[in-house]
Amino acid sequence: MTDPVVKGLAVYVVGGAVRDALLGLPAGDRDWVVVGATPEQMSRRGFIPVGGDFPVFLHPETKEEYALARTERKSGRGYKGFTFYTGADVSLEDDLQRRDLTVNAIAQAPDGGLVDPLNGQADISRKVLRHVGQAFVEDPVRLLRLARFAARFHDFSIAPETLTLARQLVSEGEVDALVPERVWREVAKGLLTDQPGRMFEVLTDTGALPRVLPGLCFQASVAQELACAAQAGLGLPARFALLCRLSGTPQAIGQHVRAPGDCQDYARLLPLVLDQITASRVCVAGAGSADQAEDAGAEACLDLMERCDALRKPERFLDLIDAAACVRDVNTQIWRERVSAIRSIDAGAIAKTMQGNPQGIKQALRAARLQVLHRSD
Repeated sequence: MTDPVVKGLAVYVVGGAVRDALLGLPAGDRDWVVVGATPEQMSRRGFIPVGGDFPVFLHPETKEEYALARTERKSGRGYKGFTFYTGADVSLEDDLQRRDLTVNAIAQAPDGGLVDPLNGQADISRKVLRHVGQAFVEDPVRLLRLARFAARFHDFSIAPETLTLARQLVSEGEVDALVPERVWREVAKGLLTDQPGRMFEVLTDTGALPRVLPGLCFQASVAQELACAAQAGLGLPARFALLCRLSGTPQAIGQHVRAPGDCQDYARLLPLVLDQITASRVCVAGAGSADQAEDAGAEACLDLMERCDALRKPERFLDLIDAAACVRDVNTQIWRERVSAIRSIDAGAIAKTMQGNPQGIKQALRAARLQVLHRSD
């Protein structure tokens, strides 16, 4: 059944939805390009305008994005330094020509036919990420997207000439015009891929890493830890913490790119968790007797949980333990049992027995927590 809202318009699905379908991947959000229409025509059909720099509209029912076909011309520095033209004479091929990579420059008509003037299908078959044209060097976001797609499609190679242009974006200073929020948007997407480390390998290889994430220390071991986190299904905050863990000031990196607060918290706490786990093992190993070792272990565990606010934020703490397990040999199940044990204590009942003695309540609670930790171990 023909959609009456778009009937008579030349509309095409473009970009990621077409690429992913050709790769046999699950369908995601669809983006549409409209050829030969004006903003006034779109509004009369009920489309909702949402574009800033150029006309983008939301379908009144599906809320999918429909953008007018456009061309762009470099008019200034950085990724915002462009002038856009969206006249009704802009062809579909003109619009595809301005895109970043050939695999993202394929359009699909409503009848299923593909429009592929830049041979993106061939590059998909060859598993190659290749730039569309020399305009690649005009937009530094394309370097970030290249690195992110390299992480998502980790079995794809990057065309040598595309790497050359990516390095040119760095050497000519275009990459320095990226604002932190834009960097974070791409970094967050890259971290949520199956092989996040490859994004940062590409940024390192092109020389962009110290420019877009100053202070970040990235090594091969971090790439392995990120792959472990992806396999374990850990969320963005835990992956970001692993990315930053070798850096001298991990929280500062999060602040620089305006990362969400939970990501910054995880980045701050993961080194503490790793250090405390190591220190507790040393402490237990140095104890004189089995009883002393048990006491030392319970004390160290409780100290760590209190410092990480595990009572109020158990999910966060256990996320950190799971992240630590990608770095050290950690028995995550025991830590789950420990958290469950200390949270099972009825603090209210203890407080009732010691009314008017706040210090006594605190000491009794700690003693009760240590006691259940002895049992859980």
